[in-house]
Amino acid sequence: MKILITGGAGFLGRRLARKLLELGSLALDGGAPQAITRIDLLDVVHADGLTDPRVRTLVGDIADPAVLQQAIGADTRAIFHLAAIVSGQAEADFDLGMRINLDASRALLETCRKLGHKPRVIFTSSVAVYGGALPETVRDDTALNPQSSYGTQKAIAELLLADYTRRGFVDGRALRLPTISVRPGRPNAAASSFASGIIREPLNGEAAVCPVGAGTRLWLLSPRAAIQALIAGCELPAEAVADRVPINLPGVSVTVAEMAQALREVAGDEAADRITWQADERVERIVGSWPGRWDTARAARLGLKGDRDFAEIIRAYMADDLPR
Repeated sequence: MKILITGGAGFLGRRLARKLLELGSLALDGGAPQAITRIDLLDVVHADGLTDPRVRTLVGDIADPAVLQQAIGADTRAIFHLAAIVSGQAEADFDLGMRINLDASRALLETCRKLGHKPRVIFTSSVAVYGGALPETVRDDTALNPQSSYGTQKAIAELLLADYTRRGFVDGRALRLPTISVRPGRPNAAASSFASGIIREPLNGEAAVCPVGAGTRLWLLSPRAAIQALIAGCELPAEAVADRVPINLPGVSVTVAEMAQALREVAGDEAADRITWQADERVERIVGSWPGRWDTARAARLGLKGDRDFAEIIRAYMADDLPR
């Protein structure tokens, strides 16, 4: 089986590739597991750190149809579409966000349609598709009302995937990811970057600034659980997602104050005291429009799992990514 991961040089893309290589196979359509013979990693930069002979790295612009034609063949059985311009950057650069988050998604689906081989397409959507006056707990079918360009682009791509699936061009599943925390590495341009930074930097002995109020509620998922959910979502039989409704993945609903308290309990006062609070109106406006709690009963029925609590998320980062 050949698999494509867009955004393959990113931390989730590389982590997903490593997990798939470790598993060695995927079971599609309820059948027996099929051996993974190749994983193509497509991104604008080279994906480092993967030397397995089953891995091929492709460098190019995902919005370029010629690049997609090189990356997707009639033997590509599964596509994990992770490539995206993150929320803050998409808000700051409208054209770039539209080209990568929307135009490239349409180009990817069109490439599959023209090949006619109906691959399984796993699209990572976001909490940002919601906004405005929300119920205390949002459901998979709560009306979409994004309050940012990023959220709008993700919502449109969800609808495109559903229609290409309805028409039989692809076998698509949209999985709405909670905010991923704790991300390793350095801060990025996402409005939610602080959700990792206020844990990661203090654990690394560095100061961290929280740009939102202590009562801001977030819906979070660890990288470890996110990868497990992506793979489990790919293996769901078609009849389980026949309604084509995107799936809100399980997560942890927690305020920023509760995140800081969990850090104090897991890592001690010295780490937690490295967090300072300084409001940023732009970040508060974007993040404040996102739901802080989801109804994930449907995801649970489908066998998709999240983290137990935020302390478990911190411990997962310390075990998997904290520099020794």
